[in-house]
Amino acid sequence: MITTTDPRTGVSAATDLEKTSPEEVAAIAALAASAARDLAALGREFRAEMLDAMAVALEGSREQLVQTAEAETGLTAARLNGELSRSAFQLSLFAAAIREGSYLEAAIDHAGDTPLGPQPDVRRMLVPIGAVAVFGSSNFPFAFSVLGGDVASALAAGCPVVAKAHGSHPLTSALSYETLLAAARSVGAPEGTIGIVYGQEAGTQLVKDPNITAVGFTGSLGAAEALQAAIATRPEPIPFFGELSSINPLVVTAGAAAARSSAIAEGLFASYTGSAGQLCTKPGLAFVPSGASGDELVSALSSLTDDAGAGVLLNSRIRGSFDAIEARLVDAGARALARGQEAEGEGYTVPPTMLETTAGELSAELAEECFGPMIVVVRYDSVDEVVEAIGRVPRSLTATVHSEPDEDDLVADLAASLEPFAGRLVFNGYPTGVRVSWAQHHGGPWPATNTQHTSVGVTAIRRWLRPIAWQNAPAAVLPAELRDDDVSVPRRVDGVLTLPAR
Repeated sequence: MITTTDPRTGVSAATDLEKTSPEEVAAIAALAASAARDLAALGREFRAEMLDAMAVALEGSREQLVQTAEAETGLTAARLNGELSRSAFQLSLFAAAIREGSYLEAAIDHAGDTPLGPQPDVRRMLVPIGAVAVFGSSNFPFAFSVLGGDVASALAAGCPVVAKAHGSHPLTSALSYETLLAAARSVGAPEGTIGIVYGQEAGTQLVKDPNITAVGFTGSLGAAEALQAAIATRPEPIPFFGELSSINPLVVTAGAAAARSSAIAEGLFASYTGSAGQLCTKPGLAFVPSGASGDELVSALSSLTDDAGAGVLLNSRIRGSFDAIEARLVDAGARALARGQEAEGEGYTVPPTMLETTAGELSAELAEECFGPMIVVVRYDSVDEVVEAIGRVPRSLTATVHSEPDEDDLVADLAASLEPFAGRLVFNGYPTGVRVSWAQHHGGPWPATNTQHTSVGVTAIRRWLRPIAWQNAPAAVLPAELRDDDVSVPRRVDGVLTLPAR
């Protein structure tokens, strides 16, 4: 029997859900694999209609979904409603993207004479990789779980999805799955287009199943390593796309501290404590200059922290890790700077916490990611110290710089040093909040992720596609988008980019 826990109280309750048996996992994966060919054959417009139907279905189930997630995560209704809107938007965005068709990277080189002599007809585009397993995260029960971008992008690519329900929000996962399933059936999608399994053992079994061709994962480095070890036992390897760990340093220049210390303190406080600090893009390190302006910024941030109430963490494991990581940071030399108000009761609550060190003292041990409302303030005397210190820090999803217009040369040099470090550089803003768009990249060098791909935005679809070329193929064999008379998608024909008439 699977239980659910309200992190606001720590009280658990039984559900009607059962752990998925090995036999059931195999059957679900086989059904997904059997759906793969039919789903791809139904074409782009069908998949777009299915994604649009799913987006509409989320709106129809909004109240029940939010209420269920609120009781399982302790996140506020406002935050959850925003996240559900994001999930619906993701589905609609991918529907528009597959109708537009440039993601296919379609190219045609007709047979003919070339500088290298006569050459054959070659046509290339991206095709679905097959059935995909998706492991969502605890901190985003909608946008990075069963209703999340991994699922939306895989379905858009033409890949059936088997989701692994998250143990921290099993009822939310189940309701999310039922909502997507009803929408898929309403448009006549093949059975097996969307599936779900429950339980840790079922997740391990799923990634080992021969019918699964790729895995999307958002979570801890330890859990990722366990799944990768399971994948390594397969006779044939499959890709594992993981978002894993990120410290997300934020740098405040001397000019920015002098010009707007209070505003930066307020924004930084909101960024590191929002959603109780349980965001993969939370700034965990803040580099603040030495001197009076930096002191003023740190003082303002400390006051906000001291006056703040406790936040609710998602589960007991995260709550226990918070205390353990704080103890390790202190043992490694970090000094306590400020701490918010403790909460009464037995829920998984924790007060916002600030620690302090210097750029010279900063080490990888002091740059451990802490999931929760904790930040380490790093005082520095020169930007060269910042660059050197960041070189000792694990690479991240994001890096942020706050500066003033008269510091453009300094910022250009700093940005050049940060580019190899992170997948997204933020200027005069905050890394929490990841826009869902064509240009977005949500990823980064190891250990932020283990891939060069993004898990947010339209190009997230690229993970679930593989290239194939057809040489001297008869038209009947070719996908519609590669036939000479097709004008539905952008294509590069004999080296020339050709756009469809709209």
